[in-house]
Amino acid sequence: MSVSGKAFDQGLFRRIFEFTKPYKKIFWIGVALTIGLALLSPLRPILTQYTLDNYVANDDEGALLQMTMLMFGLLIIQSLFQFMHSWYTNLLGQEVIRGLRISLFKRMINFRLSYFDKTPVGTTITRSVSDMETIADIFSEGLIVIIGDILQLIVIITVMFTLDWKLALISLSTIPLLLIATNIFKNKIKETFGDVRTQVAALNTFVQEHLTGMRIVQIFNREETELRKFDHINQQHRDANIKSVWYYSIFFPVVEILSAISIGLIVWWGSGAVIRDQLTFGILVSFIMYINMLFRPIRELADKFNTLQMGMVSSERIFKVMDEPELTAAGGSYAPQHIGGAIEFKNVWFAYDDQDQTNKQPNWILKDVSFLVNPGETVAFVGATGAGKSTIISILNRFYEISKGQILIDGVDIKEFEIHHLRSRIAVVLQDVFLFSDTIGNNISLYNPDITEREMTEAAEAVGAMTFINQLPGRFQYQVQERGSVLSMGQRQLISFLRAYVYKPSVLILDEATSSVDSTTEELITQATSVLTKGRTSIVIAHRLATIQDADKIIVLDHGEVIESGSHQELLTKNGPYKSLFEIQFNHVSEG
Repeated sequence: MSVSGKAFDQGLFRRIFEFTKPYKKIFWIGVALTIGLALLSPLRPILTQYTLDNYVANDDEGALLQMTMLMFGLLIIQSLFQFMHSWYTNLLGQEVIRGLRISLFKRMINFRLSYFDKTPVGTTITRSVSDMETIADIFSEGLIVIIGDILQLIVIITVMFTLDWKLALISLSTIPLLLIATNIFKNKIKETFGDVRTQVAALNTFVQEHLTGMRIVQIFNREETELRKFDHINQQHRDANIKSVWYYSIFFPVVEILSAISIGLIVWWGSGAVIRDQLTFGILVSFIMYINMLFRPIRELADKFNTLQMGMVSSERIFKVMDEPELTAAGGSYAPQHIGGAIEFKNVWFAYDDQDQTNKQPNWILKDVSFLVNPGETVAFVGATGAGKSTIISILNRFYEISKGQILIDGVDIKEFEIHHLRSRIAVVLQDVFLFSDTIGNNISLYNPDITEREMTEAAEAVGAMTFINQLPGRFQYQVQERGSVLSMGQRQLISFLRAYVYKPSVLILDEATSSVDSTTEELITQATSVLTKGRTSIVIAHRLATIQDADKIIVLDHGEVIESGSHQELLTKNGPYKSLFEIQFNHVSEG
């Protein structure tokens, strides 16, 4: 995989540094410490050279002790600067990614559901977690450190040429080879990084999907097969990382060899100069120290540029998500205090995908659908799987935008409503109930401070859920674990009813709420349904026709089209598709 990120992408840098504005003080402290470390770096060799040439050569033990204490003090100051530099640069990185991660998550929770339909969860997690950590390295190990290393190199080389230009040239004679090796290393590491990030995303996606679907894996005895697939993905992840390790394993020994060659040349030429009294012993020792100080930042610059490159690639991916155009439409500003609940679909057409790849035409899920739900009515939708029943829920809540037509609530186009207000007046009870790993109370109220435990208790008593809640340790404080795994399907369904009830919606939508429960629980849910639907507009999606016989109107869908509608009795007298469906289910129940 090619990596498109640039080590110095000014546009990305500007966007990243926008997030440093609240932390200008920390940023400039980090810059000041970087400059301070660069200026302090040549002092130890200078003091060493001065001590050897002036005090050791003259056997001045008193002055030697003073210089030793001075160098010890300098070491403490450098250590303190290094500590503070590491602290402030890492602090800046963590503050930046905290703000960036909040911005990203705020953006993601406002995406249309179509984004999540086409984007693997593992990929999104990678962008939110590991890619973010890589951006933090831009500040802790990347840009500021690179600037500090370059500044340190400039200071050291300047001091070396000031002391002895011939010895400086000999010391730097291997630098061209080092720069060539560094450039090759940097390019090779850059090539491997894109593959590493791709494999990380693939690994995250696979693990997340299979942990979520572990029940299916075990039911169908797919453990060994999935293990082999995981092993293959894991091997690719390992190979991508080993490739980068290989380049590191070659580069660092090359740097050490070149450093040793430089020191050898200095000792060879410098020793002769010392013997001929053309050079002091102190300068020779200081140059050996400078070589070590010179090669370390050059060696690390390649790694730091790689860190910077990784940060740029990660930031490019993160900002690509943040620039995702599939945001929930803002809607208008209409937010009435009361919604009567009249719902009208006028010639509505809808397709999830823009075009079918084979015939270049939209793959219509709903085709010219029109119907009217009066305030307080209960309307049921029936039809085969894929008929478009659940799609009606999604477009009514504006999770997806319709292609053609119009949807009205109380005579006002839903696009005119403020979208959060619109959704706050519509409650949905889904067939597949999702509970967060939290308490029952928080799963009901969703942290809405206006919903008290007393209101939840009254709601639970009204819908018949208080009996099982009273049996749980802590009642509303009972932890339901991930996705409510410690509760039965029926109990989770009753909690979803409570969640809808306490929000006092104007419109209630039930999506096959009794399809996966036993007969006893179905009676409780039927009771809860009657409580919830009383006095409010209700839309019921159902496969079990026995559960919707009392609906004011039943609409039959087939391949996205309304093929008939009416009350239960009216549809039976028509001898149409509804009656056929009813007789099939009735005969099936009778035979069972």
